[in-house]
This record gives sequence, structure tokens and C-alpha cells, in this order.
Amino acid sequence: MILFDGVPEVYRAVLLIVLFVIVAMAVWAVSLTVRGTRALRGAPDAPEDGADAFTWVFLVPALNEEITIRDSVERLTALDLEHRIILVIDDGSDDRTPEILASLDHPDLRVLRRDRPNARKGKAEALNDAYHTVGRMLGDTDRREVIVVVVDADGRVDPQGPRYAASHFRDPRVGGVQSLVRIYNRNHLLTRLQHLEFAIYARVYQAGRNRSGTAGMGGNGQYNRLAALDAIAEGSGPWRNRLTEDQDLGLRLIEAGWHSRQEVRAAVDQQGVPRLRPLFRQRTRWAQGNLQALRLLAAVWRAPLPRRVRVEEVAYLLMPVWQAVVGVGFAVAVYLWVSGQASLVPTPVALLVAYGLAFSNTILGCLVSRGGKGWRPWLAAIGLAHLYALYTWLLWPVLVRAAARVIGTQREWAKTEREPLAPPSAATGE
Repeated sequence: MILFDGVPEVYRAVLLIVLFVIVAMAVWAVSLTVRGTRALRGAPDAPEDGADAFTWVFLVPALNEEITIRDSVERLTALDLEHRIILVIDDGSDDRTPEILASLDHPDLRVLRRDRPNARKGKAEALNDAYHTVGRMLGDTDRREVIVVVVDADGRVDPQGPRYAASHFRDPRVGGVQSLVRIYNRNHLLTRLQHLEFAIYARVYQAGRNRSGTAGMGGNGQYNRLAALDAIAEGSGPWRNRLTEDQDLGLRLIEAGWHSRQEVRAAVDQQGVPRLRPLFRQRTRWAQGNLQALRLLAAVWRAPLPRRVRVEEVAYLLMPVWQAVVGVGFAVAVYLWVSGQASLVPTPVALLVAYGLAFSNTILGCLVSRGGKGWRPWLAAIGLAHLYALYTWLLWPVLVRAAARVIGTQREWAKTEREPLAPPSAATGE
């Protein structure tokens, strides 16, 4: 093969495996993009009565959220909903969060205060406590018609979010709907790239699995039918103590036979991380949670789904493995180049092939996620794709760190700090 001319046999086998993985991922991304585009075009219409056919329960976990909690709660109270409960879970805050919550006066607002030693045991424990509290509040309300919405303390739910989520929940098989996540403080290059990252994830990897009912749950802006949560509740409740408890819950909903969807017509906005060090820490925690989710491989394979769908879900769960394989291939290629043992890209044709393999996925994702009309957004998307590719490689080392933490059984994590809120025009950069 021209790409590997002169490469020692022992390394050639490794690079061939890496090439196979890269090509397979590229083909898969194209397939997901095509399916996702069709699914988004065929999204169900929002019901004429809006969201009033359901009771909406907003769960807001809050631990020392004095910077953002007022903004988040006031946006929830402003939603035009007939049946609503807003339950803020104050998980042992020792800043001004309790004082701010006490100053908010709205008939639909409730505060669940948790104190030590029961507090600060993780987001899953806080949500499970709220799950039981809400159950007592609802009484004999039909739990199939109750939608539980998890909103982070920096979350800004789109006013049309419940309405579009309701369009999916009219299908009684649907147990979960995930909102598109947007970054509202995208006036930094790093946060703008995070905004693009969430857009690509939703419009390609999530929407592409809408038809099969296997889109994942992502925490902030996560809508779940209460009856579906009941179906997977065990022990203290439906959430498990995982670093990515949202992903774990979504996978168990699929295992239990519920369908899940991605909604992109309405979003939940949240803060991005504008500095590299806390971003590495956040993404390492997410990567560690993804590695924990590998425990559910057998359960996903047993899910009541067609074989091809189960194969795709298993392949998606194994994404950290594929990323590791590509990373190893990159390290081998650099070693061979530095040591002078091989010239890996000896011809223009081989260079073109290598370029296509390296950037095709990011270019495709950026094109699908582009905004605006005309030729300029197309060119901007192609240019941004190259910067985004570097961003994804910049974050690759978090997988190594996450694997080391899993091996070392480390689970403790510092909370990501919030940035002071700015006026809307400055926060969005628009």
C-alpha cells in the first residue's frame, strides 16, 4: 500500500488496523449524517395545545451556584406552562445560593435542601432524592403524562423546549428526549469550539440514531417520562452514582425497551469553559464516565432492538476504544517519522488520501452544523473544521488520563467553576 511503503512489518500491521478504524468511522459518520438529516426533516410537529397535555417537573441540582441560580430559575418560571413544578435541589451549598433561592417567590418553585452528612454525595444521589420528593408531590397524577426535565444550574431552557419535547412524547414508546446544547458565553475561541462540538454531536451522532430510538441522554436539557424513570428505578432511584449518570440512565432506558430522541429545534444554553486547564479536568471526568459505561455493553446487546441497531449502539459505546486506536496510530506515525524509519506520505496522491482521512469527519460535521445562508457559511464551516480537528486532538490526552484514573479507582472530582454572567449580547458574541 502506497501510504505504508517502507514501513517495517511490525508497524505496518498496526497502521493497517488504524486505517481500517478511521475509514469505518468515516463511513459511519456519513451514514449517521444522512439518517440524521432525514430524521430532522421528518421531526414530529409540535402539538396544537403546546405542552399543556403534560405536567412538567424541572429538577435543578445546585451546589454553590450563587452566580447562575437566579438567572436559571427565573427563566424556568417565565416558561408558558399550565402544569409545572420547579424543584431546586440545594445540595448543601455554603455560599449565597440558599439566600438567593429564599428571595425568589413563585408558586411553582420548591427548594429541596440537603445537609451533610446526606448532602454532596454526587449528582445522582441529589436527583434520586428529588425523584422521591416529586413522587410525593404528584399524588395520583398519571406518571405517563409527567415529564421530568433535568436543568443544570447554569441552564437556560428555550421557551419552546417543552413544546417541541411534547411532540416526541405523544409517542407512548418514547421515554427520553435530549435537547440540543448550546454555549451562551461563546465569545472565546475555546467556548466557540465547544459550541460547535455540541452541535456536531447532536446533529450527526444523536439525530442519526433518532429513527432507531437510541439517541443518548446528555444531562442538561434532558427530558424523561416519569413512568420510564419508574421502570428503571432500583435501590435509591433511577439514577446511579456514575460520573456520567445521564449517559448511564439513557442506556438503561434503551435496555428497558424505551425509545429516546434528539431534539434540535429548541435548545438548552449553558456556560462553556473558557480556560484550558478546567476544560481538561471536565473532559477527563466525562471520559472516565464513558469508560465506566463500558460495563453496560452486555445489557445494551440484550436490549429489545434489531441486531443492526444493537451493533451500532455497541460500536458507539466502544468509541473510547476507537479513539485510543487512532491515538496509538498517530503516535506510531510520529515515531516512524522522527526516527527516519519510513516516509509515510511519499506522494501527492497519498497526501490527499491522508488529508481526506484526517479531516473528512470534521468537515462533514461542521458543514451539517453551519448557520446562515449563502456561500460564506459553507466556506467558514470548512475553515473552522480544520481548527476544530486540532481542538479534538488537543483533548485526546484526556482519554489517557481518564484510563489511568479508572485503573487507579479514582472518582473524586472538583466542581467546574462558573463564570460571571454577562449581558446577553456580550455573552453570546452576537
